[in-house]
Amino acid sequence: MGGNDGKSTLGDAWALDTSEKPYQWRKITDAGEMPCPRMYATAAARSDGLLLLCGGRDVQGTPLADAYGFARHRDGRWEWHAAPGHMPSGRYQHGAVFVGTRLHISGGAVGGGRMVDEGTSTVVLDTSGGAWITPAPGTLSGEDVTRRCRHAVTSVGPFVFIYGGLKGSQLLDDLLLADDAAGAELAICDPRAAAWSQYLNSVHGSASAAQMLAEAAAAEAAAAAAVANRSSSQGGSPERTESDVARAISSPSRDESPTLTLNQHHQPGSSPPTPDVRLYHRAVVAPMEPPLRGLVRQLSIDQLDNEGRRVSIYDKGTPEGKTPIFQRTVSMPGVHKRVINELLRPRQWKPNHEDRRFMLGAEEIVELCDNAEKLFKQENSVLELKAPIKIFGDLHGQFGDLMRLFEEYGAPNTAGDITYIDYLFLGDYVDRGSHSLETMCLLLALKIEHPRSVHLIRGNHEAADINALFGFRLECLERLGDEDGIWVWKRINSLFNWLPLAALIEGKILCMHGGIGRCINRIDQIAELERPITMEDGGPVLMDLLWSDPTTNDGVQGVQPSPRGPGLVTFGPDRVKDFCKANNLQMIVRAHECVMDGFERFAQGHLITLFSATNYCGTAGNAGAILVLGRDLVMVPKLIHPVPPTTPHTPDSSSPLDEDTAHNAGADTWMTQVNDERPPTPPRGRPHQPGSSLEYF
Repeated sequence: MGGNDGKSTLGDAWALDTSEKPYQWRKITDAGEMPCPRMYATAAARSDGLLLLCGGRDVQGTPLADAYGFARHRDGRWEWHAAPGHMPSGRYQHGAVFVGTRLHISGGAVGGGRMVDEGTSTVVLDTSGGAWITPAPGTLSGEDVTRRCRHAVTSVGPFVFIYGGLKGSQLLDDLLLADDAAGAELAICDPRAAAWSQYLNSVHGSASAAQMLAEAAAAEAAAAAAVANRSSSQGGSPERTESDVARAISSPSRDESPTLTLNQHHQPGSSPPTPDVRLYHRAVVAPMEPPLRGLVRQLSIDQLDNEGRRVSIYDKGTPEGKTPIFQRTVSMPGVHKRVINELLRPRQWKPNHEDRRFMLGAEEIVELCDNAEKLFKQENSVLELKAPIKIFGDLHGQFGDLMRLFEEYGAPNTAGDITYIDYLFLGDYVDRGSHSLETMCLLLALKIEHPRSVHLIRGNHEAADINALFGFRLECLERLGDEDGIWVWKRINSLFNWLPLAALIEGKILCMHGGIGRCINRIDQIAELERPITMEDGGPVLMDLLWSDPTTNDGVQGVQPSPRGPGLVTFGPDRVKDFCKANNLQMIVRAHECVMDGFERFAQGHLITLFSATNYCGTAGNAGAILVLGRDLVMVPKLIHPVPPTTPHTPDSSSPLDEDTAHNAGADTWMTQVNDERPPTPPRGRPHQPGSSLEYF
């Protein structure tokens, strides 16, 4: 927006459209009350996407004191709107940053080498109330510390940080800290300052907090050792030793290294507020073409606020509820290392059509299952997880889609984002697709490598009587040989009986594969299911959990028969809302059904269906999606679209494959035959067209 092209001051606005490739700059016109041309203005984005443009210098060189909001409506229209009132004084080359709904504007120049007056150098625009506020300026030894321009400014929690800048001809290198909760009064940033230490305590400290804690613990140990030695040499009593230790720990020397605790600061007897779960109003889409693919991941929406570590900000009242600042896990050697090294290659992995033999032998796959099963046995039937977390829907052996999702939106390795975000997979890892072995073995290897960050729950295809019919058993036989294939297929299905059945995120989001059906009314009913468990042993609760679906739309209430078959049901929005209310939930996330956009809302947003495999069975043409839940409990859908096949194939296609396609896909024709003989359930919400490939339904 605006600026100077070397000849004149500009007043136009442009947006980089990343919704499809090639990315294009689009000029924004007819956007309402546009601000006048200006340069050296500052813009800041509010958390909901509203952009605030403030100040700047017009074509005559006059400092401006206005502010304009810039927003994009759901129908795609852009609109400028002038903020009420004006800043106390015009300025340019200033800083601006949001803390919540309050826009903090600091410093700035007014022309002629002069800085803005100290009394108005810091102003705040409260966008929720539409009012300008001039907080009482803080002083530091009589210095006008905020009179500067061209400085860096950012916010962390309730604090605003200001670094460097220019004051006249002087280049500054100081760091200032403003506390929004205390009237934005500025002070030099000191790690031992009361407000800053309190904030560090509430979010588990800075990067050096672990070192401070270690130093404090070492000081305590040294003091205790010194007292013990002195007591031993003097023949002191145990009572004397304990009192000396207490005095040593509280000695003034420890004040030089302040202790930062890991307990969240809150008022005794009160619970800190936690945010509500909400689905972000935009979805992130990764195009199919490889050029510029890295740019999507560099957008701020994909970085989860650039969180450099996993930290839980909600106090559970016990030390077990806290996540350490640094969490180092020692990975044991084993076959899982080889699986990760050879399969976790999002950019390089390509299916081998010439040789379909699997990379592992039967003994190695069994070893992988044995190690993973030990971990599943230690977990509860209902996992209790923390945000941030990525949630994946059905994969169905479409390993290429899993690699694309990892490539576009971060992979679970040390070069990716596994150090600060969890991964949750909602089942249906096998069948239908032609790479179920790759999918299952990689997920098990990741579980072994990152047992506290990678989580798998069970789907309806994780059952022997189902995956014997829909491709997984056939793939094991075809790629491992008859004897080894049967052995591996049975071993993996034995492992499936140990998989957890659901996951509860932050106590507010229940994740499962199917749904709540007719008989699940409490989360405890799921938690009480003892594993290992088969479909026969699980009864109606497990059947509902893995097989039930929502009704066709929000207008169909209650429990209805399911088109999937006798004994199965669909559940209406009234069931969803009653279940959420009874269990103090805000949302249910489930998989199990192919949806055209990869995700679909139901029950007025209280339930989301998620599906991660694209172009299901080669006929649906659907997108795949994951949900990324940030620490603020904002849920962002992220999509990939199917890669166009060279020659489309549908169950009712009568034309033979061309020679090239037959050469590339011939090794997978057995899976095509399985899908032709047992067609999938049509995508949810897709209208049936006579003569289409879904005629069978």
